[in-house]
Amino acid sequence: MPVKVPDCLHLLIRYPGAVRRFLLPLLLVLAVVAAFPAAQGKSRPPTARILKVLPHFLDRQGRHSINPSLMDRDAYQFELRRDPALRSGMRFDILWKTPPGNPAALTVKLELRGSKAPQQAPVVVTSRAFSRGGFSQWTRVPLPKADYEALGELSAWRVTLWKDEEKLAEQTSFLW
Repeated sequence: MPVKVPDCLHLLIRYPGAVRRFLLPLLLVLAVVAAFPAAQGKSRPPTARILKVLPHFLDRQGRHSINPSLMDRDAYQFELRRDPALRSGMRFDILWKTPPGNPAALTVKLELRGSKAPQQAPVVVTSRAFSRGGFSQWTRVPLPKADYEALGELSAWRVTLWKDEEKLAEQTSFLW
C-alpha cells in the first residue's frame, strides 16, 4: 500500500526553493521570538548589578601599578602579592550599574575577612557613590591603613550596593 504524502510536504519536496525563501526565515523569526522572553511579555524589571570587583594591593607610594598597561598592572600586583614588605594597603575597584531612571545617592559596602579578622567580625568599609542611572561606573574604595593592618591577609570579601536601607545588589568572593 503506497504511503500518502501530505499536500504541504508534497509542495515542499516539489519546490525546494520555497523552503529557502519562506519556511526557513519563518523558523528563524519563531526561534528569535522564543529566545527573548521580553518579546513574550515576560520581562523582568531591571535591577542594579555589581559587574566586577578588583582588589588591588598598594605599594608604599599608594600606587597599584607603575604603568597604565593592564599587563604591567597584573605583573606589579604579582610582585606585591609575593612580597608583603612592599605593601602599604589595599584598594577595591568596583564596577556597578543601576537601571535607567532616577539618579540616586547610593552606598557601596565592602566586608572583608582575613587572617586577623575572623568570620564573626569582618572588617567593614563603606563609600558613597552617585548613580547616573543606566550607565556602569567605577567606584574606588580604599582600605584605611588601620583596617588593613587589622585585616591581615585577605581571604574573602563581599560587596553590596545599598539605596537607603534597601540592598540593590551583591557580589561575593568564592570563599565568602
